[in-house]
Amino acid sequence: MPAPTPAPASPDPAVSARLPVFPWDRLEPFKATAAAHPDGIVDLSVGTPVDPVPELVRQALTDAADSPGYPTVWGTPALRDAIVDWCGRRLGARGLTHSHVLPVVGSKELVAWLPTQLGLGAGDRVAYPRLAYPTYEVGARLTGAEPVPYESVVELDPRGLRLLWLNSPSNPTGRVQGKEALREAVAWAREHGVLVFSDECYLELGWEADPVSVLHPEVCGGSYEGIVAVHSLSKRSNLAGYRAAFAVGDSAVLGELLQIRKHGGMMSPAPVQAAAVAALGDDTHVARQRERYAARRAALRGALEANGFRIEHSEASLYLWATRDEPCWDTVRELSERGILVAPGEFYGAAGERFVRIAFTATDERVRDAVRRLTA
Repeated sequence: MPAPTPAPASPDPAVSARLPVFPWDRLEPFKATAAAHPDGIVDLSVGTPVDPVPELVRQALTDAADSPGYPTVWGTPALRDAIVDWCGRRLGARGLTHSHVLPVVGSKELVAWLPTQLGLGAGDRVAYPRLAYPTYEVGARLTGAEPVPYESVVELDPRGLRLLWLNSPSNPTGRVQGKEALREAVAWAREHGVLVFSDECYLELGWEADPVSVLHPEVCGGSYEGIVAVHSLSKRSNLAGYRAAFAVGDSAVLGELLQIRKHGGMMSPAPVQAAAVAALGDDTHVARQRERYAARRAALRGALEANGFRIEHSEASLYLWATRDEPCWDTVRELSERGILVAPGEFYGAAGERFVRIAFTATDERVRDAVRRLTA
């Protein structure tokens, strides 16, 4: 009698069991309620860009469309030049070279897989703000490390702490850390031998504050040792669909990550690299997009405050961090009945359980309709 055919291999469910429920799946019933509104849904939840990709970026992508060969993980020299130039011009970073630069396939990919690529595992700890982008926790759990939310960096227990995430401007709160606070965090991390990654993807979207990078000499002291900044073109250039981001900082850390990512084939498509060069070299489209967001922000803030909301922080980023001092899911439900979908603050940590995050990335027409519904 022939031996039974072995069952095909399948993913170990123990890996997915380490992770929380994907947060956006929990919002689906409220999305259905909002979509049933007679005037349609106003989706202010995820914060995805809706405005056109800048023409010069689309042209660069088109011009590079005939790219039959494999791209490189490290990116083209033109892309590395563009990143170095932009960091000097916009962040005040000095003395950067190509060795300080690593393109990545969107910042979420880096956040999720960084602890694994750093070789972290059981017994290691990863710290991130107590109100934070959920993927910091996911990255720790994927590799078996312990996730550690914090309120104050200097109050952290450094034992076993291998990776410290900073996030300014914050997602979800829009809070901005000043130079002194960032300098203190970097100094503490260096004292205790903890690697710092600073998520600065909303840095170009400051409204009531001027965000600063950890790469600024007044923060890092002119040395990039032990620090890396992460930036994205998704928000500032409407390129979320392109998956174009980059890390800049400690050359030893990024050099090691480059070797690992070469083996994993983690490369941005060649046309996307060309598009990123065009986006980084032009500040005009960024200023124009900021004007759009500023107008939407002002309109929504006024309407929310007229409806009894209190806005906290929100000095920067693409969100308003709002509360009516009630459980966040009650707020989500009530707004969904008006056809407005927002994100519950609980997605970003227990400290957000009485807040909602409201994006102002919808079109002008949808924002006007949200304002009308909130003030009716």
